[in-house]
Amino acid sequence: MRAVDYGDRVKIALMDSGIGLLAAAAVVRTLRPDADLVLSSDPGSMPWGPRTPDDVAGRALTVARAAAAHKPDALIVACNTASVHALPALRAELEPSIPVIGTVPAIKPAAAGGGPVAIWATPATTGSPYQRGLIKEFAGSVEVTEVPCPGLADAVERADKDAIDRAVAAAAALTPRDVRAVVLGCTHYELVSERIRAAVQQPGLPPLVLHGSAGAVAAQALRRIGAEPAPDASPSGRLTVLLSGTEATLPAEALGYAEGRLLPAVTPAR
Repeated sequence: MRAVDYGDRVKIALMDSGIGLLAAAAVVRTLRPDADLVLSSDPGSMPWGPRTPDDVAGRALTVARAAAAHKPDALIVACNTASVHALPALRAELEPSIPVIGTVPAIKPAAAGGGPVAIWATPATTGSPYQRGLIKEFAGSVEVTEVPCPGLADAVERADKDAIDRAVAAAAALTPRDVRAVVLGCTHYELVSERIRAAVQQPGLPPLVLHGSAGAVAAQALRRIGAEPAPDASPSGRLTVLLSGTEATLPAEALGYAEGRLLPAVTPAR
């Protein structure tokens, strides 16, 4: 692993089953407009949540290897499920030459603000030993409600506005009215954060705080390679999109979100 000087070319890879990686990619683009981005996914295999841990690990390794072939300075695992089940395998194969940064639900900062807190996550993650362990470690003294969100990640992946609204409304109905913070426990959810806010915010109560992971993992990736944020750098970053290992353009669904539209605004996918 090398330290990156301000003038060096920075290349950050991100991986996910689908377009959930857009939120973290957009933050990296904002922090370093000059950074090259490699987005590696396998949308045909999603959702990963219901798959066995071994299956998730195998698929995550395949997606990560496709990204690693482009020799990035770091790899962001922009997927909660892959971070739970595949992070040790990814690090064993790629580190130390490529630092691997996992995604952890932002339960700790949400709990630090006081309760009550809701954690929106996929049904497979909700109630899991992994999530319960994070709650016990970081939110033991705060009232926490785990909210399953069946179908929401899939709806976001398809950019199906009606299905998104139905899934958000169903999850909002399970969320206590006095909740002051919502942890977005799936990277796909960050792409529809304002819809979630509108569905959960109660009139007359203080503004709801949403806690995602994109900002933290993007900043951590730069720290791991010794690269300083340079938001005023020349917007010269290149974009490489890999779908099941094959170079492609951003899917049309990705361009339905502000985060997706930000990426090719600098340079088109090649």
